[in-house]
Amino acid sequence: MFAAMKLSAIPALLRDVNGANVNVIRTAWDVLAAVPGGSRIFSRMVGRAAPYTATIGATVRSLGLGHAQVELRDRRGLRNHLRSVHAVALANLVELAGNIALAYSLPDDARFIVKRMTIDYLKKARGTLRAESRCPVPADSERCELEVTVDVFDRAGEVVATGILLSVVGPKTRPR
Repeated sequence: MFAAMKLSAIPALLRDVNGANVNVIRTAWDVLAAVPGGSRIFSRMVGRAAPYTATIGATVRSLGLGHAQVELRDRRGLRNHLRSVHAVALANLVELAGNIALAYSLPDDARFIVKRMTIDYLKKARGTLRAESRCPVPADSERCELEVTVDVFDRAGEVVATGILLSVVGPKTRPR
């Protein structure tokens, strides 16, 4: 049903991520990934749904059950006084990569929120960065806590940061 969804329907779905009884992230990615420039369109749509996330200008490159890969181009607006990517920009990248992997992997009737995030900065981050996340795939929307791990690599393939998101998953139904 949703595989044939028109591109024009996706923005309306993203505005109501928690209301629709459909996995909006999975639906949008599955439609857009097959379209030229679709990963950029998808990344912008995620940024419209979560405006702070958009501030780093990252692009989702790969997304599937239990994993995501996100790319961040190094640019002046993301740098600190040491001419490397700022720690908060790296944290934002870790959160984006982890959250979309988990969001894609959730059942249609589930949602989540990050409860805690830890990040270790291992070396200065310079150049284009690649964040790769891994997460469990929940079987249902029953309330649980899940750990999502994210590694950030520089162009040479060296790990510059690692993060762990502890997220609470539960049903979309809102308490009255």
